[in-house]
Amino acid sequence: MLNKVEAQEITERISGISRYVRFAGIINNNGGLVAYVRRGDLKPLLDTKNTKNKFSHLATQRGMATQFNRQLGDVKFLWEEREKVQTISFTLGKNTVWISIDKNVVRSEVLRIIDSCLPIVKHYQ
Repeated sequence: MLNKVEAQEITERISGISRYVRFAGIINNNGGLVAYVRRGDLKPLLDTKNTKNKFSHLATQRGMATQFNRQLGDVKFLWEEREKVQTISFTLGKNTVWISIDKNVVRSEVLRIIDSCLPIVKHYQ
């Protein structure tokens, strides 16, 4: 099981991968935020209530996805592209690593971020 120090370590390592990382957080299976790093020069896109709802949604989504693992294999990561932001989520035990990235980043940079995150996540599993 991931402890708070390890969770904070993960978020700090991930936030250091690219200057385009807006937010890196660890969300537990109940949708609670365990640890996070937010880029200081940015205003959050979601208010407090919607942030909590998003994290609950991630936890629920992750829990529901596990029912397909036997047939499809484990989820390595999910990449979501929205109008204002891009997000990536990784499964880490019963937790989810959730990262938001500036919208106007070229896809090759997002792929570089993903490729850099995978060994970090794997190390803590």
